[in-house]
Amino acid sequence: MKSFLVPVDFSDTSLNAAEYAMALTKDIPGATIILYNVYSRISFASITEKEEDSRKTITDLELNDLRTGLLSKGNAEITFESEEGSFIENIQRYVLGNQVDMVIMGITGSSRIKQVFMGRNTLNVIRHINTPVMIIPPDAKFQGLKNVVFTSDFKDVARTTPFQSLKSLIDTFHPKLQILNVDSEHYIELTDEYKIERGWMEDKLGSYNPDFSFLRAYDFLEGINRFVETKDMDEIITVPR
Repeated sequence: MKSFLVPVDFSDTSLNAAEYAMALTKDIPGATIILYNVYSRISFASITEKEEDSRKTITDLELNDLRTGLLSKGNAEITFESEEGSFIENIQRYVLGNQVDMVIMGITGSSRIKQVFMGRNTLNVIRHINTPVMIIPPDAKFQGLKNVVFTSDFKDVARTTPFQSLKSLIDTFHPKLQILNVDSEHYIELTDEYKIERGWMEDKLGSYNPDFSFLRAYDFLEGINRFVETKDMDEIITVPR
């Protein structure tokens, strides 16, 4: 992974995500961060072409100021881009056309875990692009990426798990990998079906020596929350359905 896109709307949440991206990529040789802003079109007849152009000029000046402030916080090359249009449509087109390896964006929500699974723009980005999306809670500060947990429902693992993206992330950041399944029906022994799916995981990810955990919990989010807090995880990796 070399190219990281950070959507910026100049909110505190998006600015924090940009700072997180700088810290995250500090030790990645040749990393590039693209600060990306989409501004909406104003269709009033009173808006002249010159005024429309000035909106982009002002946005680019603000992005350049942000770029200047970030340069001292990491080693990545920083570029920026502003475009008029629809946020989801524009970001989908930009990611596809510019070989972006990961989108890093902020999110707000009512709790730390729910932030991962909520947020209209974030979920729409995830639904419309195939590129991995890293979601940064508003107050998160980068403290290393030493332990990550990949959550799986252990159903049709060979077809539904994005192994290539998962391997690329691990190869880039070198964390210890945990694989977690949360289910309300786990007992002392795993079923034959779970053992088969675990075998697929081991076949594809065995070289990373992952640790497997099967957690019995009736509330999926609460189960993950408990695991993350207990095991001191730095990142949750999940595949939205």
